[in-house]
Amino acid sequence: MPQLTLLYDGGCPLCLREVRFLEQRDRRRHPDAPRLAFVDIDAADYKPATHGGIGYREAMGRIHAIEANGEVLRDVAVFRRAYGLIGLGWLYAPTGWPLLAPLVNALYALWASARLGITGRPSLEQLCSVRGGHCGVALTPTDGAFKELGGASDSAHGDNGSDPLLPRIVPLALGSVDDAAVPSLAETEVPPRRPR
Repeated sequence: MPQLTLLYDGGCPLCLREVRFLEQRDRRRHPDAPRLAFVDIDAADYKPATHGGIGYREAMGRIHAIEANGEVLRDVAVFRRAYGLIGLGWLYAPTGWPLLAPLVNALYALWASARLGITGRPSLEQLCSVRGGHCGVALTPTDGAFKELGGASDSAHGDNGSDPLLPRIVPLALGSVDDAAVPSLAETEVPPRRPR
């Protein structure tokens, strides 16, 4: 079983280059049991429910990976963990140092916000329309209801939930939503997230 599953944009040439490098290095070092697995979020059959509840829009906004124990990693932490698993952890180790981490994370956020344009891809809104508009809301079970994942925790905003852009609770009983119902939830009016 892989220790880390990376969610990547299969339509992004730079992302594909990185995935190929990681996959080749992993298979050379661990031919019998690769440590990394890869899931193309741009594939038509991508299902958030089987990948940590991470929806298309959220996954396209920044890189995500899922640990074998279900923990979701985001941003530079994904690269730090992936490179560590293929014996190159020293390359990304400095990105976790307290003085460098905020700068590296800010630079990554800048890159992530401009990635589609830089790599020649259509805007996220255009990509969503090609997918029939079904790319926004990822749902995950939380305390008997489904919680919409918004890409940032409530505490990250520091106002303990007063921000109208924070995730909202969707009052549905567990098990009452099937894959066909999720897109209709995604089409509800949700204000766009503010860039970080």
